[in-house]
Order: sequence, then structure tokens, then C-alpha cells
Amino acid sequence: MAHAHTIEANPHWLPLNPKRTVEHIPGENGWPLVGNTLKLLKDPVTFGNGMVARYGQVYRNNAFGGPTIQLIGPEANELVLFDRDRLFSSEQGWGPMLNLLFPRGLMLMDFDKHRADRRTLSVAFKPEPMRHYAEQLNRGIARAVSEWQGKPIRFYDAIKALSLDLAAESFLGMELGPEATRINKAFVDEVQASVAPIRLPIPGTAMHKGVKAREYLMNLFLREIPKRRNGEGQDFFSLFCRAVDEDGQPLSDQAIADHMNFLMMAAHDTITSSATSLIMLLGRNVEWQDKLREEIASLGLNDDEGVPYGQLDRLVLTEYAFKEALRMVPPVPSMPRRALRDFEFRGYKIPAGSFVGISIAYTHRMPEHWPEPEKFDPMRFTPEASRGRHKYAWVPFGGGAHMCLGLHFATMQIRILMTHLLRRYRIELAPGAGESWQYFPIPRPRDGLPVRFVPTR
Repeated sequence: MAHAHTIEANPHWLPLNPKRTVEHIPGENGWPLVGNTLKLLKDPVTFGNGMVARYGQVYRNNAFGGPTIQLIGPEANELVLFDRDRLFSSEQGWGPMLNLLFPRGLMLMDFDKHRADRRTLSVAFKPEPMRHYAEQLNRGIARAVSEWQGKPIRFYDAIKALSLDLAAESFLGMELGPEATRINKAFVDEVQASVAPIRLPIPGTAMHKGVKAREYLMNLFLREIPKRRNGEGQDFFSLFCRAVDEDGQPLSDQAIADHMNFLMMAAHDTITSSATSLIMLLGRNVEWQDKLREEIASLGLNDDEGVPYGQLDRLVLTEYAFKEALRMVPPVPSMPRRALRDFEFRGYKIPAGSFVGISIAYTHRMPEHWPEPEKFDPMRFTPEASRGRHKYAWVPFGGGAHMCLGLHFATMQIRILMTHLLRRYRIELAPGAGESWQYFPIPRPRDGLPVRFVPTR
């Protein structure tokens, strides 16, 4: 049986190359069957640093079932992400990892089909819907943050639960209620399955749990679509259901459900990761808490007032701090593609059909682009400091045609979160909090980031 993530099940994909076609690229094969998969999952930062040190900024690695050519640095990011010549397939890059879980999601589409669906979905990110989401985020965040006062919490767990609730309201237009725990677990199971060493949905495996989770979520979305098509809801889901393409045709039920499954995962898991890294870094750099608190105070908000959508752009230092957190802990550390035609990079000829990857996390810490890369310094992102820096040295949201559709929503949610947190509290980390992180599939602190929010007055 050919499963959805295999080349056999996708005859429009390029056939698999013999391994010898990339053996001229320096690198290593690792252990039989698993290659370097376990090493990569255990400590991807040390592993990646070691490979670059040994083999340079173009190297071959064998993991997750076959060889991948890693291209390192801003120039590689630009080549792959901007993709001027349509050399790279996102579908065939992500597909072997995600096709059993998130098939036909926006990230797993290429070229004209991707452009058409992206344009249709973008209706949910126009100014009026964004203003509506800002009001919902202000209410939901204020309600949750008021309950965090003084007591020790694991921030990752708290913000994950909140992000799911916020995504349910803004994306689904529904309160999760008693289904919340099951929905949250389903998304966790899908994401964990995406990097499971066993890639087949054999009962008892993480992939089997992920596939079952997808079935549950798809049924949830599909049963809601008919009433959303005829309603007036302003949530993402309802807007998608009523959206039409360039020919005036609505998306199919299956397409809507596939997009919702992918976007709900992306909306709450990546924001959970990036909010956690920002809180950790502000907890370690108290002077930046004070700077952001002063900026928030300058808005002149009443104690119970949320930050209006029209004032979000005034939180400039808050945006810089968020960008610096994304530099230090990008929520998507690497991105895969597949070469559709032969190409050359840094003197190496790489054949069509090769799996190609870029390392966002490595690029974000290259000292030639980021002096003192281990230092938390939001002022790197001022216009003056950014001038002359390679455009693709900072790519937490990807780039080119596949730039994250929800990047403005994510930035808005973080600005609103910081407003409600810092005007009320000081961030105090527990000793050693956040010292060890699991980086795949989406970064999270192994200890959950123990933190206490102490009232400022």
C-alpha cells in the first residue's frame, strides 16, 4: 500500500534518485536505516554546528529516510525561499514529512495553485478582520493574564492553552468548552508525528496517533462548514467558507478543512513557541522589561483597557524584542524543499530530485551577520542597525511566495500579550528556567519555563 507521504502515492512528484547522485557532496550517511535521525533529534544545534564545521556551508546529511543537501547562510535562504527561477518544490520538500497529517495545506502547495489558494485565504487577514481579531485578543488575553498573578506557572503550558483558546475564537469562531482538551491533544499528536522516526501509521506509533488526530479534526471542521457558508461570522473559518477564488468560485469543503487543519496548528503552536522564548529572554534581561513597560505606559491606556488596533504600531521596541526572540529561537528552525531541476550552489552541482534544506536557526546566529549572536539585543532591528544586513539573514517567517500568511496576526497577538502582561507584572523566572530546549518539531523548553508574574504595584 502506498501511503500519502510516499513518492509512489504521488505520481506527479519526481522519482527518487539513487543515493550515488549526491555522493559528491561532502557529508555522512550515519547509521544503517536511521542515518543521523536520532542524533539530529537529540541535539539539532550541536549536530548542525558540527556538520558545518566539518563539511562547510553545503553538506549532505542522511536523516528521516534519505539524503538531504543542507545549504547554509543568507544566500542559500534567498536562493531557496525567493526561488526566482521556480527551482524548488515546497510540496515535495514538506510532503514526505507532513502529507499524512497536513496534506494540501498552504505550505504543501506550489506555484500557481499555491498563489490562487493563498490569495483566496488572504481575505481573512485584511484590515477590518484584523481589527475584529484585535478586539477578541484583547478580551481573551486580559481574562487569562489576570489569573496568572503571583502563582508559579509553567509558561509554555499556560500560553499554549491560551493560544488554543484564542485561535478557537479568532480562527473557528467558537468556544472550545469541554472539547478543548481533546482538540489540543489532537494538534499535539499531529505535530509530534511529523518528526517521528517511524514514518508509517503502524498501530502504537506516534504517526498512527497523528493520523487518528487528523481524522478527528477534519470531521470537526467538515461538520461545521455548511452553516458557516450561510452565516455572517467574522472568524477565519467563516471567512474562508464564504471566500471565492478569482473565478468567483468558493473553496471546496475538503480544501477549507485541509487549510483549517494546517492553519490552526500553525497559529497556536508557533505563537506558543515564540511567546515562550520572548518571556524567557525578557526574564533574563530585566532592563528590557522596563523599556517595554515604559513604551506601553506611553500609550496612556486605562487599567482595564486593551490596546486599540490603531495604536499597535506605536509599540516599536516591543516589535524589536519580538524579532530578536525570533532570531534566537525561530519557531521553524529549518525548511525543506525539493529541487525540480539541476542547479549549482557554491561550486556544487546538485541534481533534480534532490531534497534540499536550509537552516534558519544556524543563519540567525552567524556572527558575521549578528555580532555577539548569543546576546539578547533588540536594537539590532532598528533601521540604522538593519541597514546593509542581508535581507535573508533573518527569516523566521520564511520568505518569497511562501512567506507566512499569518505573520501580521502573530505580531499583533504578541504586542497585545506584552501590553497586558508588562503593564501589570514583572517577569520572574525560576532558577535555571528554560536552559534546555527541545527544538523539533517546534521549539519548546523541556521544563515548560517555570515563571512567576509579580504585580508591579
